[in-house]
Amino acid sequence: MNLLPTQQRAGPVVWSGIIAATCVLLFLLQQMLFLAIPFLLGIVLYYILQPPMQRLIRMGVSHNAATLIVGSVFLLLLVAACLVFIYWDAGPSDSWQDMLGKYLSGGLEFVRHTMLSLEQQFPILKQIKLARTVNSRVSAFTGTFVQKHLTDILVSVAAWLPSLLLAPFLTFFFLRDGLRFKKFLARAVPNAFFERTLYLLHEVDQTAHRYFQGLIKLTVLDTAVLAFGLWAIGVSSPLVLGLIAAMLAWVPYVGSIVGCVLVVMVASTDAPADPSVAYMAIGVFITVRLLDDFVFMPLTLGRSLHIHPLITVLMIFIGGSVAGVAGLMLVLPLLGVVMVIGETLGRLITDPRLRARHRNAMELRARQASADLVL
Repeated sequence: MNLLPTQQRAGPVVWSGIIAATCVLLFLLQQMLFLAIPFLLGIVLYYILQPPMQRLIRMGVSHNAATLIVGSVFLLLLVAACLVFIYWDAGPSDSWQDMLGKYLSGGLEFVRHTMLSLEQQFPILKQIKLARTVNSRVSAFTGTFVQKHLTDILVSVAAWLPSLLLAPFLTFFFLRDGLRFKKFLARAVPNAFFERTLYLLHEVDQTAHRYFQGLIKLTVLDTAVLAFGLWAIGVSSPLVLGLIAAMLAWVPYVGSIVGCVLVVMVASTDAPADPSVAYMAIGVFITVRLLDDFVFMPLTLGRSLHIHPLITVLMIFIGGSVAGVAGLMLVLPLLGVVMVIGETLGRLITDPRLRARHRNAMELRARQASADLVL
C-alpha cells in the first residue's frame, strides 16, 4: 500500500504555510539562541554518533549499553583533542594578540600591493588616488574593529561557552530516548491517521539525517581539498585553515567570504615579498567553491533536501534578515523539516478517505461507549 503517492505535491496554500512557519520558528529561535545553538550541535552530534550506535545494536549490544559505549568513546576523543590543542597551542611564543596583529598587517600589506599594481596597470586609477583612498579606509576600519568590536566578539564567544556544554548532554539523551519519544508522539495520534503519521516521523528523521550527514561529508571534502591546495602552494597550517574555512562555509555566502579573507591574510603573512602566494590562495578557494557548487553539494546536500533553488535562495535571504547569522545557518535544515511536516499534514487534512475513516472510528467508539446506556 502506497501511503503517500509521489505524484501528490503540495499546493500554494501549503507552501505559504511552510514558509510562514519557518519564519516564525526562526524568529523564536533567535529569541532563544542560547538554547538553539546547543540544540543544533546536539542534533549534529546525534546523527554523527547514530551509525556506530546502530552497528553495536545489530551486533547484539543492548540499546543503553551501546549509548554508553558510543558516548564514552566520543568524550574520550574530545578530551584527547582538547589536550592536543592545548599542548600544541602552548608551543608558539607569540600571544594570540600578536599573531592577530601580524596577520592583519600581512593582509593590509597585500591590499596595498594590489592597489598599487592596479594603479600601474590602469593610469586612471592612479589619477583618482585609488590606493591611498582604499588604504586609508581599510586602516581606519581595521583600527576601529580591533579597538571596539573585537573585544565584544571575544566576550560574546566566552559567554557562549557554558551553554555549548549542553550539546553533549542533549546528544546523550537523543541517542538513548529518541525512539521512546517517537513512540510517545505516535500514541497521541488517532488510529485513522496512524500509518501516515509514522511515515511523517520517519521522513522528518530521514530529512534531518540526510542533511546533517551530508553537511559533515561536505565539510570533510572541503577540508581535504582546501588543505591539499594550501599545502601545495606553501601556506602554513593548511589542515587547520582548511577545517576553519570549511566550517565557516556552513553560513551561506558570509562564511565563505570570511574564510577566504582568513586564508588570504595567512598566505600574505607567510610570503610578504611574494604576493603571488596570496593570489594562488584565492584561486584555490574559488576552485573549491566551484567544486562545491557543481560536484560536492549535488553529491551530499543536494540529495538530502529536495527544495527548488529559487526557494532555497529566497529562504537564505529571509533567514538572514529574520535571525541574522543564526538564521543563515538554521534556515535550510529548518525549512527541510517544516517542508516534510507541512506537506504530510496537508495530505492528511485533504485526504477524504482518511477523514471518513476518522469520522467512522469516532462514531463507532461513541456507539460502543453508550451501548449499555440505551433503554
